Amino acid sequence: MRRTARGIAVLAAATLALSVAACGDGDKAAEEQPKVDPAALTAELTWWDTSDPQNEGPAFKELIAKFNQTYPNVKINYQSVPFGEAQNKFKTAAQAKTGAPDILRAEVAWVPEFASLGYLYALDGSELLSDSADFLETPLASNKYDGKTYGVPQVTDSLALMYNKELLSKAGVSAPPKTWAELKTASQAVKEKAGAEGVYLNPAGYFLLPFMYGEGGDLVDTEGKKIVVNSAQNAAGLKIAKDLIDSGAAAKPSANDSYGTMMTLFKEQKVAMIINGPWEVNNVKSAPDFGGLENLGIAPVPAGSARAGGPVGGHNYVIWSGMPQEKVDAAVAFVKFMSSAESQAFLSEKLGLLPTRSSAYQVDAVKNNAVVAAFQAVNEAAVGRPWIPEAGQFFGPLDQLATEVLIQKKDPQAALDAVAKKYKAEVVPGYGL
Repeated sequence: MRRTARGIAVLAAATLALSVAACGDGDKAAEEQPKVDPAALTAELTWWDTSDPQNEGPAFKELIAKFNQTYPNVKINYQSVPFGEAQNKFKTAAQAKTGAPDILRAEVAWVPEFASLGYLYALDGSELLSDSADFLETPLASNKYDGKTYGVPQVTDSLALMYNKELLSKAGVSAPPKTWAELKTASQAVKEKAGAEGVYLNPAGYFLLPFMYGEGGDLVDTEGKKIVVNSAQNAAGLKIAKDLIDSGAAAKPSANDSYGTMMTLFKEQKVAMIINGPWEVNNVKSAPDFGGLENLGIAPVPAGSARAGGPVGGHNYVIWSGMPQEKVDAAVAFVKFMSSAESQAFLSEKLGLLPTRSSAYQVDAVKNNAVVAAFQAVNEAAVGRPWIPEAGQFFGPLDQLATEVLIQKKDPQAALDAVAKKYKAEVVPGYGL
């Protein structure tokens, strides 16, 4: 049975009430509380930040310092937790009711899962959602489960084609490729004329989705309760990715730390094109050998025979339901500050991240940001993911598939059939094949 924490949180200076329900008791009505001076709010909170500790972490630490200018007595214990470990680490701690962070930066697909397990506060009725119309619809939707809202969007993103303008120009490629066939041609031209690899494909499940989506495929049909990951469309998409590598148009991916290898080669101008997201813009910008943002091109991922689009991604702020009640008001204050339009504009200017509030796009630093403008076109083409509790478990099997197909040369259809059986056995057993 789904559990939510009982209690009311009142935020200093804003009277923020968290509407939460005890299991089986229904929602407990919030009572009016007097406003309190922010300086009088005292608490110690732990925040697990799952962003890149080198490229993004310093900017989040700057925001914490800004927060403490208004809330000097709320101590934030900032902990950088590797993204790949955070999902299971949080579930283990929350289940044990000890060691979980008060606040978590959660990937969008994790929120429905954590909410279904009773690990998150429901925020309905709180001041955190009083201006929910300002949040973009798709990022906000990832925080909903069973009619309630369990988080607020921090950042939204999707995968794009990121390219080296100088290398494409040397190869005689005047515009970024719009189809996978054009990408193959451009990649071969880069190898022949610019002395670099044309494209590097990261062999990970998330990064294969643009190829699957491009042929009209998907992972599951939530309305029909059916597993469709092993469709002919997905097999066709994987064959396109596999052909890029087998033909030599794409660099042979590394079996170890392929993502890190991809980024190193791109920053050192040894590969002209990659598929990646806005979280790496600051990393590329600061690379001494790349040439700054002036040399960075950003475009929607190339299209297959059906469409062009990467997966909708991003992160949300969530609050652990097992937190001591006396700390909740401070946690709400912190999340409200971090998810504000001002904070989002700050992160956009510093890191090139995409805000999730409409009002943030009206701030000059965001409005005039070329990177943000480029990624807006990318996000408009993004394909929505299923916001079901099991969605965060789709990628383990997909990562194994990516290694098998792109590195070990396994047949795409056979690999997809194995993933479908794993989904049926371990992820969505109630879905049909």
